[in-house]
Amino acid sequence: MARHIIVKEYNPLWPELFEKEASRISKILGKNLVSIHHIGSTSVVGLAAKPIIDIMPVVEDLKLVDLVANEFEQIGYDYLGEFGIEGRRYLRKGGDNRTHHIHIFSKKNIHDIERHLAVRDYLRTHKDICDKYAKLKMDLAKKYPYDSEGYRDGKAKFVEQLEQDALKWKHLST
Repeated sequence: MARHIIVKEYNPLWPELFEKEASRISKILGKNLVSIHHIGSTSVVGLAAKPIIDIMPVVEDLKLVDLVANEFEQIGYDYLGEFGIEGRRYLRKGGDNRTHHIHIFSKKNIHDIERHLAVRDYLRTHKDICDKYAKLKMDLAKKYPYDSEGYRDGKAKFVEQLEQDALKWKHLST
């Protein structure tokens, strides 16, 4: 059976859930960890989201991450390697009822790190865009409750424009 797409109103517990999991991830990555960020919709106060905490650790060396894959599996993660994005290590927790996604990048992968942080920060500071995105996600979840592809495709154009605007905004404000 297809996963049920559920978009919920912002939950003020999401930052706490991030902190708890970030602590566990930090212990596994050890000295290889450069920084760790809460990204995605659950990182934006007030934004409706699928209740999945997205976490982005930045590391010195991705090869060292592969060496601790089993430690992530021991705390419930599926270790999926690059999973469609070169230079990333992707992990997910919770099976069909996912609770967490981890997107690990090398500190050298400035492009992917910057785009994730720019989108997060742009949504945090542009309430009108945040509200439009929340409405779009709620509408799509109702329209495609068991169709991940339909949901994803429905947001694709908005997300692409959002990323472009966020990166432009970031470069203008630095």
